[in-house]
Amino acid sequence: MSESTNWVANQSWEPGRVARPSTAEEVAALLREAGEAGSTAKAAGSRYSLTGSAATDGVQIVLELLSGVVEVDLSKHLVRARGGTKISNLNKALHAHGMALENLGDMDQQTLAGATATGTHGSGAGFGGLATMVRSLEIALPDGSLVECSAEHEPDLFDAARVSLGALGVVTELTLEVLPSFRLHVVEEPRTLTEALVRLGDDVADTDHYELQWYPHTDRVMTKYSTRLAPDDPRDEPRPGWRRLVDKRIVEHVVLEGVNRACSMVPVITPAAKAVTAQRLSRREYTAFSHEVFVHGHRPRFIETEYAVPAPVVKDVLLELKAWTDDAGSTITHPVKVRFSAPDDLWMSPSYQRQSAWISVQQYHRMDHVDYFAAFEDIVAAHDGRPHWGKLHRLGAKSLARLYPRYEDFLAMRERVDPKRVMSNQYLRRVLGD
Repeated sequence: MSESTNWVANQSWEPGRVARPSTAEEVAALLREAGEAGSTAKAAGSRYSLTGSAATDGVQIVLELLSGVVEVDLSKHLVRARGGTKISNLNKALHAHGMALENLGDMDQQTLAGATATGTHGSGAGFGGLATMVRSLEIALPDGSLVECSAEHEPDLFDAARVSLGALGVVTELTLEVLPSFRLHVVEEPRTLTEALVRLGDDVADTDHYELQWYPHTDRVMTKYSTRLAPDDPRDEPRPGWRRLVDKRIVEHVVLEGVNRACSMVPVITPAAKAVTAQRLSRREYTAFSHEVFVHGHRPRFIETEYAVPAPVVKDVLLELKAWTDDAGSTITHPVKVRFSAPDDLWMSPSYQRQSAWISVQQYHRMDHVDYFAAFEDIVAAHDGRPHWGKLHRLGAKSLARLYPRYEDFLAMRERVDPKRVMSNQYLRRVLGD
């Protein structure tokens, strides 16, 4: 059997068998057969997780055929889609019906099942992650049964399965609440880090979707203010099509890749190269549909870790991280991204009952990230940081049990639905134990 990898190839494994089911019943049968054989099974979507969450030496269940929109109910503002549906395809289908998701992450190539299982989020202090939009889901459990759950039916399974880490079964269909299509008025403004932190509280509170990117080795940040517009709002400053093409195809794919590759070959030039990049930041203002604003698309390949910390401590974390990068003689290629989210009630969500600031640190995939990520994780550990489940992190069961109030409840649900550990693998043994 050939080797499998994730998108950036920092994880690799060799499944014993690869299956491509096209129905939920086929998925359920694969899980039942694996359990009866004393084997394991793991679902694989777009493989955008940087952890080993999809790795298995048992049955790899590839969800590419279990995709597509099942129904769009315009009167109830609901969409039903299969678990293997890419978010990009869902966005297109919804837009064609004049509908949209309330919020999105900055990449759209993940599958719905994978994105919800790992707690994918966007930005906006009044908005939750993708899983908070789920109103019901169908899950194939390890015993071969198919269960539809919601807030009214199997509510505990529902609250556990929306951010499931892939530990409870395979989500085969989801119903999400959607909104009429809406536009966002965007202002991107370069500032100093000092200025941005002084006004951070007001900016987060006064902006629907606020985020910032700080460029290590500099005091420069790019702030992004995205304001939701009413249908009759007169503001309409669309970014020209050629500008979008230049930004995405040339700047992101060609220029940044070239600069990062040069830095990987001659690391000593990294601070100077990134300082030049940061100095070239300029103000932009435009209006576009929500999915066009939220989604940034592909960038040069990178390794990433991301933690959600209590929103009030985000300034402390950034200043501590800046102090480390200033003193360590480090060579950091990618900006540090900061976003925000509302509290939710999902058991394994990093935003569980907590207003959160998400801090993402990245490094070009050809450069060493170990010391940088370790320093960052040391900093957020002192501020009760909870890891993004789709990004690299070092935490194990003991630390996670302290950070997640419903951790033991999640373990009990796992014991109920998967006592044979059909869905287990090395990564889950580390974060959940046994």
